[in-house]
Amino acid sequence: MAHIIVTGTSRGIGFELVKLLADDGHQVLALSRNSGPVSGLEHENITSLPFDLSRANDFLVLRDFLTGEWSKVDVLINNAGSLLNKPFLEITSEEFEEVYRVNVFGVAEITKTVLPKMADTGHVVTISSMGGVQGSMKFPGLSAYSSSKGAVITLTELWAEEFKETGPSFNVLALGAVQTEMLEEAFPGYQAPTTALEMAGYIKQFALTGHRFYNGKMLQVSNSTP
Repeated sequence: MAHIIVTGTSRGIGFELVKLLADDGHQVLALSRNSGPVSGLEHENITSLPFDLSRANDFLVLRDFLTGEWSKVDVLINNAGSLLNKPFLEITSEEFEEVYRVNVFGVAEITKTVLPKMADTGHVVTISSMGGVQGSMKFPGLSAYSSSKGAVITLTELWAEEFKETGPSFNVLALGAVQTEMLEEAFPGYQAPTTALEMAGYIKQFALTGHRFYNGKMLQVSNSTP
């Protein structure tokens, strides 16, 4: 069975994903600023660590854990994200930077931390958004969030090129509307056609098998707008 790291696991897609993977027998390391919900599952296949993508010291803790506990990592799922819904002219430079610190710099840093532990058959899956896809419909108030989600699409393409001779594989999923707390923050009152559990099931399957068919690719996982 695989050794899998998932970030952003306290709610929504990440929480459901951890349960699905663990129930399938995989060893899961769940990383989230709030580790309480996953810890409460008390599942023998789940290890939960409090983890903030914007805190440098947390990466040292992760490195120590991997050195001492896991000999390898098969899959890294960069699911954690920071959302800001605010008119562009009202966003402070600190707020803009905070979104990027989690959604871009944090994703880059955890990928860099985990890569030495990954085999050539490993798979790094980064969760982006349709809002970050060039030419897709855009919405006011999401300039920091959606532009950061565009950045990780390009990062994925660059990683795939840089590691194409040695592996692992890198792919990014641009999600459409999924009924989560984050969607409610972005689009209050909107009802999405896809549940967090349904999307988690798709991501689980893609994370475990998608590297056989894709590398450096962005897949649009959306059946609605937003």
